[in-house]
Amino acid sequence: MAAQLVTGVTITGWGSALPERTVTNEEIATLFDTSDEWIVERSGIHTRHVATGPFVDPPADPHPPLSGLGTTGTLAARAAREALQVAGLEGTDVDMVVLCTTTADQLIPASSASVAAELGVTGGAMDINAACAGFTYGIVTASGLIAAGARRIVLIGAETLSRATNWSDRTNAFLFGDGAGAVVVEATPSDGSLLGWDLGVDGSLVDLLYAHHGSGMAMRGKEVFRRAVTATVASARASLERAKLDVDDVALFVPHQANIRIMDAVAARLGLPQEKVASVIGSTGNTSSASIPLALVDAIRAGRVSEGDHLLLAGFGAGMTWASAVWRWQGNRP
Repeated sequence: MAAQLVTGVTITGWGSALPERTVTNEEIATLFDTSDEWIVERSGIHTRHVATGPFVDPPADPHPPLSGLGTTGTLAARAAREALQVAGLEGTDVDMVVLCTTTADQLIPASSASVAAELGVTGGAMDINAACAGFTYGIVTASGLIAAGARRIVLIGAETLSRATNWSDRTNAFLFGDGAGAVVVEATPSDGSLLGWDLGVDGSLVDLLYAHHGSGMAMRGKEVFRRAVTATVASARASLERAKLDVDDVALFVPHQANIRIMDAVAARLGLPQEKVASVIGSTGNTSSASIPLALVDAIRAGRVSEGDHLLLAGFGAGMTWASAVWRWQGNRP
């Protein structure tokens, strides 16, 4: 599904949250036969943050409260509070919480419910599970909600992938980390910020990357790599075409932080130089739905985003899902 959408939306706040526990490649190498050099060469990852797993002491309560440490909801709420503070807003000013995650804290209810309670939001709340493409699905969803009449949306990407990682799988256990990134999306009377978008899924490829209830992730890495590069490039080009922009008009490319090889391959095929690519893969690992907002927030804080810049967001994930969006940055509050 693809479309051109011009609506009055802007990002007015941003925030991030990471678990305190940082795990190095040397620590990963204590689990199975690998090394820092091997991991860095294949992924670009040096460290990752984890809330659970073999490097974190388990909680005394096997079923901790939803607001307890080490949950997707806790990370999401921390990032969202920071975003609201930047925007100068309270939870009561928000119409909707949209939480993009593939690692909800429980089957029922949606984790966004507890996040809304933590923030003091009495409007709506919902989860979006589109795996690593989730946040870009979310930016399109939030813009659509505002086009339908909402004023302010808190959009969050948050994951605790350490709970779904198969820590005995040498082929991919080193890839994943936990974290959250959030933005406040507000209505504005000025021209639209979401200039073009593209969402898609090929459900016949579900078996390339999946995790059953109670089991760790299984992934066919080489095939995921091939499909991911092809789908992300095609989606990004579709969004640019619908935004009536060329790749030279892109000031910053914010890709899903899957691994450095995929990110480099996509950027090269699109013709984007490395200085235009936002990357936090080295210190966060693959954080699924949280990876694009974490990279975006990092770029904003580093002064890499200016008024009028065109940002290209693109990601892919299990499903296999893919999504891209072209966003024009507006630094002024509505």
